[in-house]
Amino acid sequence: MMYTLLAVVGVVLAVVIDVFVTRSRILATGSFWFAWPILVFFQLLTNGWLTGRGIVLYGEEHIIGLRIAYAPLEDLLFGFALIVLTISVWVRLGRDDPQKSSRSSQTYV
Repeated sequence: MMYTLLAVVGVVLAVVIDVFVTRSRILATGSFWFAWPILVFFQLLTNGWLTGRGIVLYGEEHIIGLRIAYAPLEDLLFGFALIVLTISVWVRLGRDDPQKSSRSSQTYV
């Protein structure tokens, strides 16, 4: 169950970082939730190929056993955490880009 615990902690941390640290609040946007099923589709496709062929194996004592297209639920949780964290940091870095703010304040004739 250790993998399960780490996956849940990863999701909680990613949401906390999105809401309180980077303050990007991507989870409140419709565009994130529109894109999420597309990301999950490709994650399941890749994970299903790797686990279905036996390339990647999971110790059954470390997961809860619920699988979707060969992918353990924990992999979907980790994928969610990674995507949320990556986009949240990307949005924050875009806001803090000094060149971006100087370009927007320039006047062109």
